[in-house]
Amino acid sequence: MGKTIAEKILSIHSGKDAKSHDIVLAKVDFLMAQDGTAPLVIKTFENLGINEIFNPDKVSFVIDHNSPSPNEGVSSLHKLMRDFVKKYGIEIFEVGEGVCHILIPEKGRVKPGDLILGADSHTPTYGALNCMACGVGSTDLAIALATGSLWFKVPQTIKIEIKGKIPFGIFGKDIALYMVKNLTSQGAIYKSVEIKGETIENLSMDERFTICNLTTEIGAKCGIIEFDEKTKEYLENRGLKDYQPVFPDKDAVYEKEFIFDISNLKPQIAKPHNVDNVCDINEVEGIEINQGFIGTCTNGRVSDFEIAAKILKGKKIKKGVRLICTPGSREIYLECLKKGYIEILIESGACVTNPGCGPCVGTHQGIPSDGEIVISTANRNFKGRMGNPNAFIYLASPAVVAASCIEGKITDPRKYL
Repeated sequence: MGKTIAEKILSIHSGKDAKSHDIVLAKVDFLMAQDGTAPLVIKTFENLGINEIFNPDKVSFVIDHNSPSPNEGVSSLHKLMRDFVKKYGIEIFEVGEGVCHILIPEKGRVKPGDLILGADSHTPTYGALNCMACGVGSTDLAIALATGSLWFKVPQTIKIEIKGKIPFGIFGKDIALYMVKNLTSQGAIYKSVEIKGETIENLSMDERFTICNLTTEIGAKCGIIEFDEKTKEYLENRGLKDYQPVFPDKDAVYEKEFIFDISNLKPQIAKPHNVDNVCDINEVEGIEINQGFIGTCTNGRVSDFEIAAKILKGKKIKKGVRLICTPGSREIYLECLKKGYIEILIESGACVTNPGCGPCVGTHQGIPSDGEIVISTANRNFKGRMGNPNAFIYLASPAVVAASCIEGKITDPRKYL
């Protein structure tokens, strides 16, 4: 009986013949925590009475969720992180460098076949690079920080094949939301999700990251895309050549298999207050909005701002509507500056913020008022996600957000493309 990608990775990292449902102790390749979780990681680590990290070169902390610090309390937590990384020689990405799930792959910390843990729920984003990346709690990460290993229950795997020619005006975000709609938010709890198919082969790496990012929203332990030439090119551009791609066996056993044909897919919208409350855009078109947001670890990449700039070039955001744009990293910000996207966004009336998570998590940037409606490229829209439980968040692609901000209402972007 053959193995899935997750079974193979956990077999390699545990030295056992690991199959689904087995319990294994596996060595990890990389660990990450951000400023919303790292302080608890640090406190747990110190409470263990351990004064040595298994390998400082395999750990990164990122200050992105409350960046720059909005108050004295957060500043003290940031200082706790800075003191800890200085003591143990850990890498830290500082204020303004970007969002953890964009930075870590961008900086070449992820490669195929790796087993990665992140103290953040959207760590499965890295699976676009053919690795097993899992979000864990701060206590689990503290244990791994000390030992370099963690216990795993080997997950069952769901296979998703996406086929069909990508329709005009449809992007990776639309495909990801369609996946969430069909599997639901409970559809893959503690499963590994393998994603493949002709459609995936034709998507950019940016869009593959978007799709793996949304596997968190179906409850998955990890989402993994098969290695191909696009993966290889991305890795080579970041100086990575020493790795071993992992492919499933032809006779691998899957818990479930889905085939989605997106040939006739329309732009997808997740309605409040659940990410799986997804519909075609025509069902919500015309709903007035107060704010748009383009950014996050889901859609804060260069290609996302490229499409927004194409739609907004020479146009103005409707009076009374706010558009907040947050590049996912400093590198992305600079690239968008060079290509003129930032200038177009600002001239249209948008507000461009520093790279970070602020508006998405609702810590201190762009918090909507009671009753306001937001159209966002983020990955979550539950009550309070953007800082106000009395606001209403719709999720969509950057194209939909840009078009909607021109008209002041949820708008099909295809007429602007």
